[in-house]
Amino acid sequence: MIYYVDINAAEHGNGSKDKPFARINDAAQVAVAGDEVLVAPGIYREYVNPQNAGTEDQRIVYKSMQPLGAVITGAEPLTGWKPYEGDVWVTRVNNELFGAYNPYTTYVCGDWYFAPTVRHTGAVFLGDQMLYETVTLEECVAGQVDPCSWTPEESIYKWFTEQDGNETVIYANFQGKDPNREDVEFSVRRNCFMPDRTGVGFITLSGFNVRKAATTWAPPAAYQDGMVGPHWSRGWIIEDCEISNSKCCGISLGKYLDPENDMYFYTKHVKSPTQMERDAVCRGQYHGWLKEKVGGHIVRRCNIHHCEQTGIVGRMGGVFSLIEDCHIHHICNSQQLGGAETAGIKLHAAIDVTIRRNHLHHCIIGVWCDWQAQGSRISGNLMHDNHRPEGVQPAKGAMFSCDVFIEVSHGPTLIDNNILLSKSSVSMPSEGIACVHNLMLGSFTLINAGVDSIVNGQREPRYTPYHIRHRTEVAGFMTILHGDDRIYNNIFIQHYPVTDKSNTAQNNDYEVVGTASLDIFPTYDEWISHFMMGQEPDMRALATYHFGHLPVWVKGNAYFGGASVSKHEEHGLIRADVKARAELTEKDGKYYLNTNVYSLLEGFRNELINTETLGLAFEPEQRFENPDETPIVFDEDYFGERRGDTILPGPFAGLTGEKVKVAEFRMA
Repeated sequence: MIYYVDINAAEHGNGSKDKPFARINDAAQVAVAGDEVLVAPGIYREYVNPQNAGTEDQRIVYKSMQPLGAVITGAEPLTGWKPYEGDVWVTRVNNELFGAYNPYTTYVCGDWYFAPTVRHTGAVFLGDQMLYETVTLEECVAGQVDPCSWTPEESIYKWFTEQDGNETVIYANFQGKDPNREDVEFSVRRNCFMPDRTGVGFITLSGFNVRKAATTWAPPAAYQDGMVGPHWSRGWIIEDCEISNSKCCGISLGKYLDPENDMYFYTKHVKSPTQMERDAVCRGQYHGWLKEKVGGHIVRRCNIHHCEQTGIVGRMGGVFSLIEDCHIHHICNSQQLGGAETAGIKLHAAIDVTIRRNHLHHCIIGVWCDWQAQGSRISGNLMHDNHRPEGVQPAKGAMFSCDVFIEVSHGPTLIDNNILLSKSSVSMPSEGIACVHNLMLGSFTLINAGVDSIVNGQREPRYTPYHIRHRTEVAGFMTILHGDDRIYNNIFIQHYPVTDKSNTAQNNDYEVVGTASLDIFPTYDEWISHFMMGQEPDMRALATYHFGHLPVWVKGNAYFGGASVSKHEEHGLIRADVKARAELTEKDGKYYLNTNVYSLLEGFRNELINTETLGLAFEPEQRFENPDETPIVFDEDYFGERRGDTILPGPFAGLTGEKVKVAEFRMA
């Protein structure tokens, strides 16, 4: 059955073409498996709470009849402004408007939140620009540039809130603009399109513009909400949507509410935050965290931007999912929020998740796979400017920056055919990572670091899970031994200057590009020689090696501009004497890579890499393979073109010129 929705329809419609519903949520209460909900253009100021699930064969489809024409917003117009002082105006809102959830008394806070707890979940908007919240009214009146903002020119627009009886009072500095003549809104709803219960699966959301919700901080052991999300179910498709201006998260593929473990550290204090994360993984098994019940979502061709925690977040609920062809940008740029859950894409337990052909830029971190990146594949993405702009100060509680961050995972994690142009390419306090056919202008960081802590004078290991292959069931727990990495057929260019030559790769701001930081790890032959093969093993004698570094493999890489070279490198091309160039330019939404690096390879050739080449990730004893357990052959490049008999390092099968289009911004 087809239901029709039109914001301009009369009340009490029945969803027919002649008498459409006026609200999307009316259709969401009656649509069942196999139904389609067609939504006319217009602004829908409502929370859509789908009540029924589709099935794998008969989905429930919600579709904007005009691409991006149907807007679902968590905001309402904010009117009635009166002059207060200077460029600051004031207005009052009766708290009955908010119902049970007032974003102007609710703070952004919780587990892994490191910034001061002074920001509310609500926000004030001038057009599509989210204003900066101040701690005091005096700060709002002053309207000064925030030195930590990535967009300082926007940071002079401020707002401040306080409670007066049953009213929320909002002050805002509009820098000379008259808010009674401008489009001013404020977020009042927590979510836009997200069921309030689990298990509402197999829904498609297609072509909507979703924006301006008062979402809450979404750490991994808590209930994770977003403007849009499947809420612990299976098989959603979110496609061709624009997702923007969430106070915290845009799309949540994440965790259900577990009252006994929710914000455990923040509320109870008595267990370490990593212990509660282990608890959450095991409790998830009890609460239905299985391949047959959770995950398997698709997010594709979405424009996700200007969210202040993440573009896409997900703990456990995003397993077996696909994120492809999305444009994710300007995430966590105000720096008003800070903590360990901020990135363009931030996933915990990205088991068999594929992140491919996305364009991620101006995010505090591009892609962050935290814990259990087992079977994760990050392939064919363009990432750039995922670092703090020059002259901008680090904010209190803010994370460091990089294109890809793989944290405390045992692998196998595959990073291939990417163009990584930020100052740090891959931060890898993990093991079981394979980097194949990438172009990297940035460094490897957090090598042999970022895992364990010294507490009470002793080492406190961070044990993390690994899983039955291609399943969610936990196979074991282990600390990170470091190593077990494969670096094949990449191009490294020392593009950015090295300002601190005393720095080491154990730090997150290491600047030296290349592979020399991997010299602390053994080769496979060196490592295996300790294990008494062919002899009766001595358990005590082998303990030293059971907790020692794992081996690494480094082969077929090309090094330019002084990029460092590992002593383990086999068949590498080292060209420190030439000026390699790789610069990104943009014109009319099209992004071009200008590079001469392929003309500098001078007949250099490599071997074709495949699953057999990469072997098994050590702890889970799992191959670098497809989710369906078929092998991978790296015979396709960034564009999907065949490499043929000539195998060159880097993400391209070959370039005939020095300028190539690598991305196009297709959405307004």
